[in-house]
Amino acid sequence: MKILLVEDEAKTLQLIKQGLEQHNIEVDIAYDGLMGLTLAQRNTYDLLITDIILPEINGLNLCRKLRESGFETPILLLTALSTTADIITGLDAGADDYLGKPFEFNELMARIRALTRRNKSIAAPSNVLRVSDLELNQDTKQVKRAGKEILLTAKEFNLLELLMRHPGRVISKVELAEKIWDVTFDTGTNVIEVYVNFLRKKVDKDFDKKLIHTQIGMGYVIKD
Repeated sequence: MKILLVEDEAKTLQLIKQGLEQHNIEVDIAYDGLMGLTLAQRNTYDLLITDIILPEINGLNLCRKLRESGFETPILLLTALSTTADIITGLDAGADDYLGKPFEFNELMARIRALTRRNKSIAAPSNVLRVSDLELNQDTKQVKRAGKEILLTAKEFNLLELLMRHPGRVISKVELAEKIWDVTFDTGTNVIEVYVNFLRKKVDKDFDKKLIHTQIGMGYVIKD
């Protein structure tokens, strides 16, 4: 599970982040609403947790902007503003649930489980992989970066798909050979390097941000 946490109080942010990570939840953090908006639009999350009182863009406007852009991920508001009117305002802005401060961490985890369980039960399975502004549709076999279509060969597509299924994880040449070429890795061939180079020219060449990286002596990784 991956959660985006938007919170400007450093102590609160670190306590929540540490608690979530102890439950094996991956956490991205943002210290203001603008950063939260950018991360939410660039990446895929199972849940967004945000405070209401934030610099740049407050939590209510963050909810509104995301919902207006088609963002369907559940949103949980955390705030000391917990009157009935505040709750109604938050829900009307697009939040799915509301947890008043202070709260017990166990209650936060219960809300997280409920929201992510509900989302999985109503959402159709997504067959689109995303890393930063790169998208790969497993059904249509289309690849786009920043909205621009990238034409790949079958092997290039399979190689990119394997990398994007495991963003941030270094995948060895041995694993690539076995899963893409279905052969035992031959240390005397450079076929993998050649195909990774082909892929880089199509995916990264025209962009300042490079997504495909080499870990010398270990393999390759795709990451934002």
